[in-house]
Amino acid sequence: MHLELPKVKLESLKDFAKHYFMIVLSILTALGLEAWIEHAHHAEAARVAVERMQHELHEDLGNIDRSMARNDATLTNLLKLDRLLRADMVAGKSDAQINADIHLHRELFALNLDFPTLATDAWDVAVANQSAGWVDAPMLQRYSSAYSSTRELASWVQHDAVLLFNGPRMVDFFTDLQTDQPVAPRDFLYEVRQMTTTIHSTQGELRSVRDELRKDLGLPPDSPTQS
Repeated sequence: MHLELPKVKLESLKDFAKHYFMIVLSILTALGLEAWIEHAHHAEAARVAVERMQHELHEDLGNIDRSMARNDATLTNLLKLDRLLRADMVAGKSDAQINADIHLHRELFALNLDFPTLATDAWDVAVANQSAGWVDAPMLQRYSSAYSSTRELASWVQHDAVLLFNGPRMVDFFTDLQTDQPVAPRDFLYEVRQMTTTIHSTQGELRSVRDELRKDLGLPPDSPTQS
């Protein structure tokens, strides 16, 4: 801050007091203007950060909804296959008869798990340029909670998402079905159950993050789905 004060000849105490007052007033005015400019800059940076985070989290929410819809479609097919196998077994059909039904409906045997891409760029930038520190505290807490839930989901997908089913065995069954080879019906049902359990688990994790994002964005809870 630099001030240019008028150079005047002081001829009395009154003149000195006036001059001193003008100096103080100029300093206070300059400090006030500087503080206002800094406040305006911080407010604008916070506004931009909030706008970007809102947009990004809404996109994340949309990606979650689309993944859940695709997973529900896969789950519907596997549940149809599960019901078919159970009905055949309860009816006392032979392995050959059950195999015929399995091969007839083999297109239902698929695990097309869909995991959403969740971006965190807006949050990372807000933290890096310190604009997050100028966001209203309660609002910042909501965004922090939202992004924390997306990071936890990414970690779960990487480490735990497919722990509940036997992947190599599933590939074996795929190969048998594609080459018209018979499968052991009960073992096949076990694999179908593992696959449906995996989807249920995935949908539960996605639903938890979706609900957290909706809450943090001030949206009403979503209606429940089949999974």
